Amino acid sequence: MTTIQLDLTGLKCPLPALKTRRALGRIEPGDRLEVHCTDPLAAIDIPNLISETGDRIENIARDGDRITFLIERRANR
Repeated sequence: MTTIQLDLTGLKCPLPALKTRRALGRIEPGDRLEVHCTDPLAAIDIPNLISETGDRIENIARDGDRITFLIERRANR
């Protein structure tokens, strides 16, 4: 199991969700994607994306204006 970090700080909607979708398509099932965002809309957009893709959010953490998502890639879609 590998964890890939994706720094999307400073990007605004819809880029964090689009780049997260692209990154999820490039990793293997069982791997994790750690996404760092500062766009407040990412707190809505990324969970909605994950419900669409069938992947799983393991953790959401907030530190000031930074939101960190830890996402597990599920089986191939």
